[in-house]
Amino acid sequence: MGILGGIDEAGYGPILGPLVVSGAVFSVPDDRLDHCLWSTLRESCAPKLQHAGGRLVVADSKYLYRPPGVLGPLERTALVMLAAGGFHPRTFRELLDLIAPGASQAMDRHPWYAGQDLSLPVSDDVGDIATRANAVRRNCLENGVEPLGPICEPLVEGQFNSIVEKTRNKAVVMLTQAMRIVDRMMKIDPNSPVRLYVDRLGGRMRYREALTMSFPQWEIQILEESAGQSAYRLKRGSRTCDITFTAKGERHHFPIALASVYSKYVRELYMRLFNRFWCAQAAGLSSTAGYYTDAQRWLREAAPHMQRLQIDRAALVRLR
Repeated sequence: MGILGGIDEAGYGPILGPLVVSGAVFSVPDDRLDHCLWSTLRESCAPKLQHAGGRLVVADSKYLYRPPGVLGPLERTALVMLAAGGFHPRTFRELLDLIAPGASQAMDRHPWYAGQDLSLPVSDDVGDIATRANAVRRNCLENGVEPLGPICEPLVEGQFNSIVEKTRNKAVVMLTQAMRIVDRMMKIDPNSPVRLYVDRLGGRMRYREALTMSFPQWEIQILEESAGQSAYRLKRGSRTCDITFTAKGERHHFPIALASVYSKYVRELYMRLFNRFWCAQAAGLSSTAGYYTDAQRWLREAAPHMQRLQIDRAALVRLR
C-alpha cells in the first residue's frame, strides 16, 4: 500500500481569524498512486454538483461554500469523509483534538475563542451523514482505498503573528505549516511509498530549498519546475516520496480538493466562535469573514469594545 495525500489552505488572505493548512490522506494500492480518485470513487463521489446524482460532491471549497453563512454543502462533504474514515467528532474541539493536537489549547489563549465550543454539525441541511459515509466507505473498500482522515495545522492569530515577526514573510509561515503536514503524512507508515499533491503556495515556483531544510536526511531530486507545476522526488534508502506543487490543484486532484474542504470548514468553525464572542459583546456589531475590506469596517465598529475589554489590537489583527 502507498500513501496518497493532498494539501491546501484557507485563510491566507484575511487579517482576522486563523490560517488553516490541512491535508487529506488515503492509503491506496501502490500501483494506483497515479490514479484519479474521482474516477476510482466515481460510484460515491462527484466533482460537481450538477452531475452528482446523489453522490457526495468533493470539490474546491470555494465551489461548495456559499457565503455568507451557507455552510451546509461544505460541512456535508467534510463530515461524510471524516465518517468514512471512522472519525465521528461531536464538537469542534473534538474535531481539533483528532486532527490538530494542541490546537484546542491554543484557542484558549485568545479571549474570543476561550472556553467556547460548537456542536457538530452546525448546519441543518447536511442530510444523513451516516448513510452517505457508508456509501463512500463501501466504494473505498471495493477499490482498496482507505480514507485516513484529515491532518490539520491551524495557526490562530497570536501564533501567526509570533512566527511572522520572526520570518517577516507570511508565505514562509504557510509553507512551514505545509511541510509539517508532509512530515506527518510521511510518518503514517515509514515503509510505504508516498505521493503528495500540494496546491501551489503563495505563487512560488521553486521548493527545493524548503524541502531540503525540512527533510535534511532525504535526497531531493527536481523532476520539474515550470509555470504549471513543480515536482520533486525525495529518496531515503529504498523509500521514495514524490511531491508535486501545482497551480489550481483543487481542480485536478481529489486529495487537494478535499484538503481545501477541510481547511475551509475548520476556519469557518473558528470564525463562528469569533463572531459569536464579539457579537455578544457589542449589540449591533455584524459578523465578519475577516477579509481586508470588511475587516477594516469591523475593526472600526469593534474598537470601543476592544478598548473596554482591554484587548490589544496587535493580538487580534494578523500581521501582513
